[in-house]
Amino acid sequence: MPAYCLPSGGRYYSQSPVFREWWCKGWPGILLENLEVRALRPLWKGAISFGLVNVPVKLYKATEGSDLKYNYLHAKCKTPIQYRKYCPYCQVEVPLEEIVRGYEYEKGKYVILREEDLEGIPREAARSINILDFVDLAEIDPIYFDRAYYLVPADTGQKAYVLLRQAMEATGKIAIARVSLRTRESLAALRTSGKALVLNTMFYPREVRPAEQLPELNFEVKLHENEIKMAVTLINNLASRFEPEKYTDEYRKALLEIIEARIAAEEVAVPARPAGDKVVDLMEALRASIELAKQEKTLNPAGEEVKKPRRRRKTS
Repeated sequence: MPAYCLPSGGRYYSQSPVFREWWCKGWPGILLENLEVRALRPLWKGAISFGLVNVPVKLYKATEGSDLKYNYLHAKCKTPIQYRKYCPYCQVEVPLEEIVRGYEYEKGKYVILREEDLEGIPREAARSINILDFVDLAEIDPIYFDRAYYLVPADTGQKAYVLLRQAMEATGKIAIARVSLRTRESLAALRTSGKALVLNTMFYPREVRPAEQLPELNFEVKLHENEIKMAVTLINNLASRFEPEKYTDEYRKALLEIIEARIAAEEVAVPARPAGDKVVDLMEALRASIELAKQEKTLNPAGEEVKKPRRRRKTS
């Protein structure tokens, strides 16, 4: 899918020639072809640890959301809305260095947690995936799975990586591990997927809400045996192999069609105050500052204007 480079430096992915014709008008040569595969950067580098064996690995995101991202605009002037960190008590915008973490243990009462408090909590090594157990995948309810990442061998780690992968395939087991990603320690499942190892972060049991808490499920019904047979027959008739490529995001497709149709009709909005206005204001401020500096040079320390000495006329 070709990518179209926006003036701001961002990229909009679209196959629409209408979009290309409209958007690239005035910006020749900004069509970027063949950008389907973008270079991926590892999020994390470390090692899988089990027993006395360490496997150096790199971690990559395995999934990527495809939701269209919106900017929220002011309906009157179509200017993007700004979100600021504002203190209503001091009535000021608060810079990042003045923001601290606060845990509200009672209404209106907070315990302040600073960086040194978090750093003092013992946890797994920041660059280690520590395997705790090997279990059967069928024993884990998928509700426990959160995010998926690929693990690939780092330099010098290829042999140990393949050894672990093939041993897991031979036993049919997956690993339960503990890993520190960013600022949080997570439970994780490590499994094989083709030539790769996949790490799925997991929810702890206290993070999974039990279905028994839902009152709507507290009922009983009686089903006839024939009803169950017919339902089973229907399921069997609809059964097939899972082929993910046949499932598409129809909502996203329809939304893109609406967007591209409005671009083609030039039904677009431009902010009333473009970002370039700030640059103009800055230049005017600089010019005014230069003029002020010139005027100050003509004043003495007491603030009086310095009179330039008159040139003496030559007498013959």
